[in-house]
Amino acid sequence: MNIQLSRPLVFFDLETTGVNIAKDRVVELSYYKVFPNGTKEGKTWRVRPTVIDALGLETTMHIPEQASEVHGIYDDDVRDCPTFTEIAKDVAAVFEGADIAGYNSNHFDIPLLAEEFLRAGVSFDFSARKMIDVFTIFARKEQRTLSAAYAFYCGKDLTDAHSANADTMATYEVLMAQTERYPDLPNDVDGLAQYSAPSQKMADLAGKLAYNAKGEIVFAFGKYKDTPVSEVLVKDSGYYGWIMQGDFPQYTKNIISQIKLQQRLAARG
Repeated sequence: MNIQLSRPLVFFDLETTGVNIAKDRVVELSYYKVFPNGTKEGKTWRVRPTVIDALGLETTMHIPEQASEVHGIYDDDVRDCPTFTEIAKDVAAVFEGADIAGYNSNHFDIPLLAEEFLRAGVSFDFSARKMIDVFTIFARKEQRTLSAAYAFYCGKDLTDAHSANADTMATYEVLMAQTERYPDLPNDVDGLAQYSAPSQKMADLAGKLAYNAKGEIVFAFGKYKDTPVSEVLVKDSGYYGWIMQGDFPQYTKNIISQIKLQQRLAARG
C-alpha cells in the first residue's frame, strides 16, 4: 500500500437497477476495506431492490432488462436476498470512521448510496469522509474507461466487468498503480480527495447544489444556475414546489427544505 492512511479507506462499487440516482436501487454492493496497519477485508452483498407502493408497503422492484444485460443480475438472482433496509446498518458500519474510494463514485455511487440510506432511515454523514474518485484522476490523466484504465495501469484484462466485486478490486489496483505512475500525484488521502474532487465545491452529493465564492449554496443547474437558493425561494416560490415534486434526490431536497425552514424561522423573528 503506497498511500498514507490515517484511518481506513473503503473501496466500493454498486450495481443498480439503472442510472437515475433518485429512482434506481442497489442490486449488488461490494467493498474492499484497507486499514492503516495493512490489514484488509471485503464482502459482496446481493440486494433485492424494493419500492414503496401506493399503500405504503415495501414491494420488490423489477430489475429492467437493459440493466441486467450490463451487470448480469436478474430478478431471480436476488429473489431471496435481503433488501437494502435489512443490510443498511451493516453497510453503514463498514463505512463508519473510514474514507471512501470508487470509480465515478463522486457522481453516481455515493449519491445513490446516500439515497438508499435515507430510504432505510439510517443516518450517515458523507460530509465527514474524504472521497477519492479514481475515475476523475484517470480522466484528468488519460481519459479512459475502467476496463481501459485496468489494462493501461495494471496490464490486465478486466474479466467480469460490471460485477461489483470485480469493479471494486480493479478500482483498488488502478489507484495503487496511479500513485506509482504519477510522481506529482499525492500519496495521502486528503491530497487524493482534493485532486479528484469537482472543480466547484458541491453542497449536495448529486451535483445539483454548489457553493459560490461567498460560501452561499447556489443551484448548479437550470435557469437559476449560480443563483443562491435562498434568493430563488423568495422570488420564485413555485420553483420549490417543482423541485419537491420532481425527480431529484432526497438528499438534495432535504438541503433545500432546510434553507426554506431557516427563512421561515428568520421571518418569524
